[in-house]
Amino acid sequence: MSPTRRALSGLLAVLVAFPFPAAAFDSPLSDTAVREAYFRGQRRDDTLTRFFEKYTKHPAPAKSGPTITSVSFLTPFALIAQRSSQQGIYSAQQAEIDHRNQGESVRIIVQFAYMDLANSASNGYLYRPNAFWKDFDFQILDKDRVIKPLDSSADPIYSCSEEGGCILTGATLSFDFQPESFISDTAIVRVIPPTGDTINVEFDLSALR
Repeated sequence: MSPTRRALSGLLAVLVAFPFPAAAFDSPLSDTAVREAYFRGQRRDDTLTRFFEKYTKHPAPAKSGPTITSVSFLTPFALIAQRSSQQGIYSAQQAEIDHRNQGESVRIIVQFAYMDLANSASNGYLYRPNAFWKDFDFQILDKDRVIKPLDSSADPIYSCSEEGGCILTGATLSFDFQPESFISDTAIVRVIPPTGDTINVEFDLSALR
């Protein structure tokens, strides 16, 4: 065997013995998987609701102030299904094009809501900090390893009355990650409030598509 062939054989043996890390869920998606996610999103019925239930957890509510109502772990497959469900006229071909152009990511969504009126001021108006979520710390773990998001965003939610005036009722926080950041079967979303106990929301990634 020539030196070059021996070197290639040795490299192949190393790759087989020590494969590159792969995501715990389905990624990268095949063309067939992209189309399947597209058609799942197009159903827009109870089966789609049940599908997304697997990707969402609901922590116990806080006694007062802002509380976490849901935490979602959306894989690339789930994100395509979500995008498909939110579009009007949308074809499978366009879904494939969007997938190629946008690439794949994981999105973790933390939903906050105010469940009571504990922050009422003496004049009858509600006082709530416009960016209350900044008082919380967030950690995303792949089992016991903290990973950093590629991007994050926060959108406040307001409720407005017909008489005029709006109050802050919650917020939606989003964190985007590379799929290959998750190589174990367990992901943990850790939320550390300014006071009270730390909240750990665990996802079994082997149960997600």
